[in-house]
Amino acid sequence: MTGIPTIDNAAAWAAIVVAIGGALALLYRWSRGLRRGIQRLGQFLDDWFGVPERPGVPERPGVMQRLGSLEEKVADVKHEVRPNSGGSLRDAVDRVDARTAHLDKDS
Repeated sequence: MTGIPTIDNAAAWAAIVVAIGGALALLYRWSRGLRRGIQRLGQFLDDWFGVPERPGVPERPGVMQRLGSLEEKVADVKHEVRPNSGGSLRDAVDRVDARTAHLDKDS
C-alpha cells in the first residue's frame, strides 16, 4: 500500500477487475469444453439411436438396426459358403470340381 487513498483504492479496484476477468475467462473456457462434450454426446446418441428422415436429410438408422442388417447379410453369406442341399455356391463349386477332376488326371 502506498498510503495515498486514491491510489490504494484504484489498485484495489484494478485487482478486483483483474480477478473477475480471470474468473470469467476460466468459466468461459470451462463452459466451451463442456459445450463440446455435450455436443459430442449428442452426436454419439444420434449415431446410436439413428436419425429420422427430415426434409433434405435422409434417414440414418441406429447402431442396433444396422447390426441386425449385418447379421442378416452374414447369415446369407454363411448359407452360400457351406454345403447344403445343392443350392449354395459351395455346392456349385464342388460340382464343378467333381466334373473337372478327370481333366487333371488326363494331363
